[in-house]
Amino acid sequence: MRQTFSTMIRPLSRGLFAGVLFAGLSACSPTKDLDEPLEPLGDFAVGYTIVVADNAQKVGPSRTATPDEWEASLKEALDQRFGRFEGDKLYHVAASIDGYALAVPGIPIVLSPKSALVVSVSVWDDAAQAKLNAEPKQIVALERLSGETVVGSGLTQSKEEQMRNLSQNAARLIERWMRENGQWFGAEPIAPLTTGDSSDD
Repeated sequence: MRQTFSTMIRPLSRGLFAGVLFAGLSACSPTKDLDEPLEPLGDFAVGYTIVVADNAQKVGPSRTATPDEWEASLKEALDQRFGRFEGDKLYHVAASIDGYALAVPGIPIVLSPKSALVVSVSVWDDAAQAKLNAEPKQIVALERLSGETVVGSGLTQSKEEQMRNLSQNAARLIERWMRENGQWFGAEPIAPLTTGDSSDD
């Protein structure tokens, strides 16, 4: 590719609202669909997955994760999800981590914050050397509802488990957004979400 990785990612505004990060829970398991038969996404096959987290902001009460830890976590989730596709053209998925909150222990239900991850995403057509979306798409991924997270994942999960959960959910939502824009890949677009980026249930 002629562009450097840094030019492939153009983060949105650095201003993040804590209220977004501590919103409701996503009830959908982020990887349950990986065990189901794969529905092709037109001619899509992944070339590179690129993650940059140098400017990630920690918001509110949160455990601390390094840029390297976030980059490794989200890249693993993107590779797992998009490496399944075997289309005829290469596309690159580039993500910038804007902000995160990794819940810390608190009083169950009442004062337990929730974990969240905010990423800005762009998709590039390798052959055309062009970005498909004019502006990065911002995705807000929340921890999924489970027996562990309902009382606060800060009490029940390690930092690594929280990051893996959020990264997998972000990857799922990125795929959903790409399917909403299926025309990019010669596929029929699906209906967009009507309840926000955090869940499609």
